Amino acid sequence: MGIPDIRQLVTLDFEVYGHVQGLNLTKDTRDRCTKAGITGWVKNSKAGTIVGKMQGPKEEVEKMVTWLSSEGSPGCQIDRCELRNQGNLSRLDYKDFAIRF
Repeated sequence: MGIPDIRQLVTLDFEVYGHVQGLNLTKDTRDRCTKAGITGWVKNSKAGTIVGKMQGPKEEVEKMVTWLSSEGSPGCQIDRCELRNQGNLSRLDYKDFAIRF
């Protein structure tokens, strides 16, 4: 087997634009991230977007970004997902994934 592969941890901030509030996107994002081992937070913004921070295994975070960019919850009309402050981590800053208000 050899040396176990240490999964690369990444961090990023995201903002999802479009018709995205009131359609369970924050809840679905939390549920999907929790299941994927991603920590951080998500919330509705006053600007009508959904904003948050994800930290976790690179592969899982990339899958979530794809979902947030193109699919989202049923009924969502996503225009785009902007990413900011992307980087690598040695350890996670959050214990779980939460919805903030």
